[in-house]
Amino acid sequence: MPIAVDIDVMLAKRKMSVGELADRVGITPANLAVLKNGRAKAVRFATLAALCEVLQCQPGDLLRWEAEDTAGI
Repeated sequence: MPIAVDIDVMLAKRKMSVGELADRVGITPANLAVLKNGRAKAVRFATLAALCEVLQCQPGDLLRWEAEDTAGI
């Protein structure tokens, strides 16, 4: 997937645990882990907004685009 998720970076900067972030955002730690590990197929804008509010950051601090390696195609 060409979208990378940098929630770990923001958690480290804010000295916050996954459990604390999940509680404050209002999602389960399991769902946050799916998002954090880049396995999510989608994210609701409401969830992204809540993450940004709790982490005091912009969406671009959490998500970034990386070009896919197309050398094998």
